[in-house]
Amino acid sequence: MRVREAKDFLVEQTVKQAEMEGIPLSELEKRMMYFTEGKSAVEDPVSLNEEFEAQYDNAKYERKISRLMGGAYKRLRHENSVDKKSWDSAVRCLKKGDHYILVLCGETSRFSALWGIGAIAVLLLIAASIKWFTSTIQPPNPHVLLAVFVGVIATWFFFPRHVGRAFSWVMSVAV
Repeated sequence: MRVREAKDFLVEQTVKQAEMEGIPLSELEKRMMYFTEGKSAVEDPVSLNEEFEAQYDNAKYERKISRLMGGAYKRLRHENSVDKKSWDSAVRCLKKGDHYILVLCGETSRFSALWGIGAIAVLLLIAASIKWFTSTIQPPNPHVLLAVFVGVIATWFFFPRHVGRAFSWVMSVAV
């Protein structure tokens, strides 16, 4: 599926859903669903965006279209498995680029939000662990650390087979 075909299909299904729900969609609202910056732009993105922002509230528009697209997808999932597969294929095709319609159908924000939440959680966990570790455990004497390091190296140098067997045993227990 090509980009234009993918957008045509998604817009067509959204328009059909709007008609079924009795929600009017203007030509400008439909044109805005094709919005993209780059080579695959159907029309000049700057002029389209200026025209749209002069007449509509972006947040309300995105909520409206998002809801319609969600309803269209649910309808296709229950009514027609071929069209549902076409929807999925269209979204996969569009994910290769930067298209506003993906924002409208909620395909980009969910994943990035989960990544952000996960990254923040990991960073907080690391920071809390470091703070706990440094406040609980006193740093060892550097001379003791050097003695342990030299002892490990000397043991490995003088008894390589015993160290090898011990290391393989530790690895087999760990796995």
